[in-house]
Amino acid sequence: MRDRAMIPPKESASVTVATLLKDVQSATDGAFDLELIAGAAGLARRITNSHPQKTGLALAGFDGYLREGRALILGESEIRYLESLSDDDRRGALDRVLSHELPCLVITQGFAPPAHLREAAERAGVPLLRTKATTPEAMARLLNALEGYLAARTMVHGVLMDILGLGVLVIGESGIGKSECALDLVVRGHRLVADDTVELRCRAASFVLGSCPEATRHHMEIRGLGLINVQDLFGVASTRTSKRVELVVQLERWEAGREYDRLGLDDERFDVLGVRIPMIRMPVAPGRNVAILVEVAARNQLLRARGHHAAQRLVERLDRRLEERAVPDAVDADHGEDF
Repeated sequence: MRDRAMIPPKESASVTVATLLKDVQSATDGAFDLELIAGAAGLARRITNSHPQKTGLALAGFDGYLREGRALILGESEIRYLESLSDDDRRGALDRVLSHELPCLVITQGFAPPAHLREAAERAGVPLLRTKATTPEAMARLLNALEGYLAARTMVHGVLMDILGLGVLVIGESGIGKSECALDLVVRGHRLVADDTVELRCRAASFVLGSCPEATRHHMEIRGLGLINVQDLFGVASTRTSKRVELVVQLERWEAGREYDRLGLDDERFDVLGVRIPMIRMPVAPGRNVAILVEVAARNQLLRARGHHAAQRLVERLDRRLEERAVPDAVDADHGEDF
C-alpha cells in the first residue's frame, strides 16, 4: 500500500510494430484489418507518436518534415506517384524516405505495393503494412489504437467505481476505508473497476480513463478478510475493466474545529495529467456512512452535469428574496423623507 495518491507518470511511452500488429489482428471486433507484406525484420521498431504522418512530398524530395517514431501513410496519391516514376527515380525516392527512422509504412485501400517498394522495405528493415481501409479511416483507426499505448499515464493509490454510469475515483490515506467504502457500494449494486492501484491515462487530451492492472483485476483487499474476488462473489455485473474518471472523492479524517464546505458551492478540481476533474473532500468520522455519501455525491454530480446545481439555485432564490425585501424598505424610506 502507498500513502501517496499520485505516482509520477511513465516516461517516453512507445509500442513496437509487432505488438500493434498482433493486437489489431487478434481484435474480436475486426474493425481494423492490418497485414504485414514486407520488412518483418523491423517489427521490433518502436512507434513513439500516436499521430500517423502523410507527407507525400517526401517522395518528391521534400523529406525534411518526416518525423521519427510516426507511422507513414501511403495513400492513393503516393502510390500513383511512385508508379509514375522511372525505376531509378523510384528507387532513389524510396531510399531517401526509408533512410529516416520510420517505424513502419502503411498502404491504404488495399493497393498492391509498387515495384521496388517491397524490396526497399526488406532491405531497410522497415515493416510494410497494408489495410483495406481508406486513408482517412486508416489514420483515424491507427490514432485510436495507438493512443491506448502512448497516452500519457500515471498510477493512483485509490479505488475506482462505476456509480450509476459515473466514474468515481476515491482517494485518501492508507487505512482510511476506501476499500470498505467500495465494497459497500458493490453490495448496493454499483461496479468495481480497480482497487488499491488505479492506472490512469489521458485520452484525446480532454478526459482520463481509469483501469486496473491485469494482475489484480476483480480483486479487492479488505483488512480482516484479506483478498477477495469481487466478480466471483457478486457476479460479472459487479465489475468492469475501465471507466472514464468524472469525479474524485478525497476521504479525509474528521478534524474538530476545521471548516468544511457545508453548502457545496466550492468548485475544487483534482489535476490528473493536465485534466482538471471535479473533486469533493469527504470528512470521515465514526457513524458516517461513507458509501451512501459517495453515492449521493455521484448522483449530485450527474445532476450538475445536466445543469441542476441545488446549492446555486438555493443561493439565487435567497438573493432574489433579499432583493425583493430591500425594495419596499427603500420605498418606505423615501416616503419618510417626504413627511
